[in-house]
Amino acid sequence: MLTIFTVPKAFKGHIGVIQHNAIESWTKLDPRPEIILLGNDEGTMEVARGLGLRHSPNVATSDHGTPLLSDLFRQAEAAATAPYMCYVNADIILLSDFLRAAETVQGRFPKSLLVSKRINLEITEKLHFNSQWEEDIKRRSKVSGKDEHYTGIDVFAFPKGLYPAIPDFAIGRLWFDHWLIKAVREQDLPVVDASLVAPVLHQNHDYGHVAGGKDQIWRGQEAERNFQLYGGVEHAYTLLDVTHELTRDGAIRRVRFRKPLFRIKQFAWEIFVRRTETLRKVLGLRREVGRQRTIRAPEHR
Repeated sequence: MLTIFTVPKAFKGHIGVIQHNAIESWTKLDPRPEIILLGNDEGTMEVARGLGLRHSPNVATSDHGTPLLSDLFRQAEAAATAPYMCYVNADIILLSDFLRAAETVQGRFPKSLLVSKRINLEITEKLHFNSQWEEDIKRRSKVSGKDEHYTGIDVFAFPKGLYPAIPDFAIGRLWFDHWLIKAVREQDLPVVDASLVAPVLHQNHDYGHVAGGKDQIWRGQEAERNFQLYGGVEHAYTLLDVTHELTRDGAIRRVRFRKPLFRIKQFAWEIFVRRTETLRKVLGLRREVGRQRTIRAPEHR
């Protein structure tokens, strides 16, 4: 019922290790989804063959050689045998919770988008997918994982045909992921957040695979081009803009006022916490001095 697709980076060094971890985790989902790797970066064909996956090597690219979202989605939908699609970044580990969440949302809202937050993990080694691997990685994420900012979204599950026309966004640069939410909201269709029950696991990495590094991703020409394709207005659609969320008891409830409530909390933090930090330190120091004097007082009697 599900086709997962992605366009990996070259399988070299640390990036190669974590991408192999991620893609192999998808093969362990039950029932096993159809998986399509797109692109011809080093090692992609070999990984597809080794794991028994489908491979489509020729993806249209920008002038900088970056794969284009429009062609990626077009090819994946044309090749997929399942009616339900899932684009996921190639460094994301998926667990069985996510597959169950996708099935639940598909049953309730056949025409909708499913997203989820990511938890960042430091993983440098090749994972071993034994019978306990999910329990092990969940424990690891609880101990050392860190929630990503609400703007960081790496997984999108949706039915075929949800995106009839996709701009030529450069993959891996800003704004394309936010547009995937924006386009569904503009169709007045549900965007469901599975973060409570099925967060995904992101394996941290550097940006050595991009000429210019992280700065190029955030402020380079392709990021600026993506911004213009997005609409040229800095109103990002993020996890604050979902319409529904999947609850721990399997229900799907309407999300109301998430963005304004978040902004109120931000305002309160700014006024009552950050701006009073210096004053609170001074008062804390004075209290400590007063406490020390009280403790020492009997010595002077």
